[in-house]
Amino acid sequence: MDVSILILNYNTCQLTTDCIRSVFASQTRYEYEIILIDNNSSDNSVEVLSRTFPSIPLIANRENVGFAKANNQGMKIAQGRYVLLLNSDTVIQPDTLQTMVAYMDQNPHVGASGCKVLLADGSLDKTCKRGLPTPSASFYYMFGISKLFPDKPKYNQYQLSYLDPDQEHPVDCLVGAFMLVRSEAIREVGMLDEAFFMYGEDLDWCYRIKQAGWAIRYYPRTFILHYKGASSKRRPVKLLYEFHRAMVLFYRKHYREKYAWPVNGFIYTGIGVKFTMTLIRNKFRPVKDNTPPPGGGESSAVPVRGEACSAKISNF
Repeated sequence: MDVSILILNYNTCQLTTDCIRSVFASQTRYEYEIILIDNNSSDNSVEVLSRTFPSIPLIANRENVGFAKANNQGMKIAQGRYVLLLNSDTVIQPDTLQTMVAYMDQNPHVGASGCKVLLADGSLDKTCKRGLPTPSASFYYMFGISKLFPDKPKYNQYQLSYLDPDQEHPVDCLVGAFMLVRSEAIREVGMLDEAFFMYGEDLDWCYRIKQAGWAIRYYPRTFILHYKGASSKRRPVKLLYEFHRAMVLFYRKHYREKYAWPVNGFIYTGIGVKFTMTLIRNKFRPVKDNTPPPGGGESSAVPVRGEACSAKISNF
């Protein structure tokens, strides 16, 4: 087995269906398996996905155990030389698996790689190539200084906006929406840290992989589409809380012992201020509706969203 593709579902039946169909449309010589994990969805996902894709193993949790733990459950039964974390709200291209696995095979020193990630509007998902959130990088990012000087490496240590998104680059961190990881590296550094419920676990994993001596590469010779929630819509407070809690966890785990207490205090205060400001801004945003995002785009081989799951559910 070449690749074990882990897809976590949580009330995203149609998105997950389209994601799987995009994988099935892959044009590749590599052998792959898909492992589905459901985090106690309430939208009939388990029934629908099991019926639609009976050959795919599905782990059905009785509670929402979070992103890290759920993916670890899949990793424990994965058989591939590589493990691919793939978000349910993504659509890969027909050449994505072939391109990325071939790249890893040709570069045995690379522990993890990621391709270009595009949002629904065609813009780059900046999280697909990142630096480490060091104190200085976090300061420039959290207080908007990086946006004022997007071409300056000093002020863009985190999002690396000065790097050409169409060129291959060594990076510190990738995004968990699409991260291809060598199984040998996983055996060496361990799986995802389950202290992170959601957010931050990809940063932590990349940090540990790189610390172990493996290279991490951004390789934009192929791309995926990522239909994540629009930033203009109101987000659940729990998501905002977990995002900022992940910042604290990551800093405490990897940087607290390296800096004096005034720096640590400044960082924690900054995260608290950012969390408060985010809550205030979020309160005045429109409530996010449940309308599914549009179809997979020009290059995808998936149907318009909103068809398969609604049809399946109507049969119950």
